[in-house]
Amino acid sequence: MLEELEIRDLGPIHHARIAPARSMTAITGETGAGKSMLLSAIRLISGGPAQSRRVGPGAQEAWAQGVFAVAEDNPAVIQAKDAGVDAAADEGELYLSRTVPVAGRSRSVLSGHTVPRSVLQHVSEHLVTIHGQADQLRIASAARQREVLDAYAGDAALLEAYGKAWNELKAMDDRLDALEHQQADVRQRADYLRESIERINQVDPQPGEDEDLKAKRSRIENAASIQQGVNGAIAALDASQLDSDGDSNGATDLVRHAAQSLRAIRVDGDDTYEKLAQRLDSIEADLSDVVFTLSRQTDDDDDEGDLDAINTRIHDLGELTRRWGPGLADVIAWRDKAAFEVEDLDASPEKLEQLRTDRDHLAAKALDAARELSAARVKAADELGERVTAELAELAMGGSRLEVRVVSRATESGPDAGAGADVAQVLDAHGMDDIMFAFTPFPGSEPLPMGSSASGGELSRLMLALELTIAERRGEAADMTFIFDEVDAGVGGKAAAELGRRLAKLARSSQVLVVTHLAQVASWAQEQYVVSKGPTAPDTPDEPGAAGVTTTVTRVDGEDRVREIARMLSGSESGTSLDHARELLAASVE
Repeated sequence: MLEELEIRDLGPIHHARIAPARSMTAITGETGAGKSMLLSAIRLISGGPAQSRRVGPGAQEAWAQGVFAVAEDNPAVIQAKDAGVDAAADEGELYLSRTVPVAGRSRSVLSGHTVPRSVLQHVSEHLVTIHGQADQLRIASAARQREVLDAYAGDAALLEAYGKAWNELKAMDDRLDALEHQQADVRQRADYLRESIERINQVDPQPGEDEDLKAKRSRIENAASIQQGVNGAIAALDASQLDSDGDSNGATDLVRHAAQSLRAIRVDGDDTYEKLAQRLDSIEADLSDVVFTLSRQTDDDDDEGDLDAINTRIHDLGELTRRWGPGLADVIAWRDKAAFEVEDLDASPEKLEQLRTDRDHLAAKALDAARELSAARVKAADELGERVTAELAELAMGGSRLEVRVVSRATESGPDAGAGADVAQVLDAHGMDDIMFAFTPFPGSEPLPMGSSASGGELSRLMLALELTIAERRGEAADMTFIFDEVDAGVGGKAAAELGRRLAKLARSSQVLVVTHLAQVASWAQEQYVVSKGPTAPDTPDEPGAAGVTTTVTRVDGEDRVREIARMLSGSESGTSLDHARELLAASVE
């Protein structure tokens, strides 16, 4: 939901801030006042093209920002996190802003992080939907029409099941294609892998073996200095370990004697010397452990092995790591992976035949999933077309009709289509159907693809009918903001009031902003903003500006709103028009 839209120096708007209602907000004003700048701001923060000519007179840059309240599970939040922006840090809000300089490239910012323009596009797709003459071409695409139908059908589980089956089939097709079109270089690759695996197996490396061998070699090469150092340390600690006849005292003996001397001291009520003796006992135990470890070391050094054999083994292991390393663990992992690759590259006719059989099973599975998805779409298409047609009648488009066509490629190709290799001609990543929305603008005309058979106003009302129908099917609030422009083109009288009622109905489940010239539409809004233009205020030292015309955006309520509705009704604020405006506002409540 759009909580706030702020604009600076965009076209004639020096500064404006609007806080739309949670339900329906109307944007009104005289023709040419600058209402289109609000839509331009929304398009900018949605990642639309930036045009430097839109920068206001005398300004160096234009800036727009939208603040959206979002739930943690909103796809927009997921898109933001994928772009490295943690929306949760902003307490459930996303800030989308855009700066357009007079010269140079625009800057896109998402919640304080500079991002590519495409990120704003992906995020805003889940936040804002604009229905205006310049924005309706999206619905003309088959992909968008398929998305609308699937949204209405609520077939997410079927889509997921089909997508999984399709991905498995494509993976198998890719594998078979690689195997069935092996060339000489592929066979050479298989030979290389076999020879490499054989060489590695001959050496039979063990994880960490090279480092252990290098450490052992180092001990052998430095055996003399090690032995001298160890013997010297043992002699100083406990000479008896080296010479059983020696009568010199080592550190161990001296510490033991010191503890005995302290225990010989007897002082009633004073255990200080006993505690010190105990500490010396602990030191003696540590020294004895060191002596034992050093003695073991000299024993181990005697069993280090042949230095030539160790060097040969290190050399063999080094050859492996140079070719398939950098470490022995990498060599072993490469060998294991290569073994699987060789299996595929050396595929026997029997193996290929088994894979083709597996592929046929996957194709049948994907085709079954596509048929279930297609059946759900056909059922939803009939219902969607009928309900949208009924809505169009309420929107002053009686005689207009929407037909949602689901054409199965399997049906077109015959009853056996989709079996075996032919499945590629029937299925794609989205199923087995071609979707087309055909619109009949008036009785007797031919149904034509949407986008080429309706005017801007008709297309806006058609989109309103679609959104109403989907919202009614959904039956719950959607975290989406809908913006309608030109939806009231060619509408008046009772039909205008009904148009306002239908917009208000959509606003029960979604946020709606409508740019309108009709009082009968604006009267249904919970909030109303008036866009007006007037002469630029004289320059001040704090805020210089260019002479000319500026546009202001003002929220109106109470009598101010009554006067604006009266102006929209009759162009004046006469007593009669003011009374009519009050009556209209009072009646525009369900």
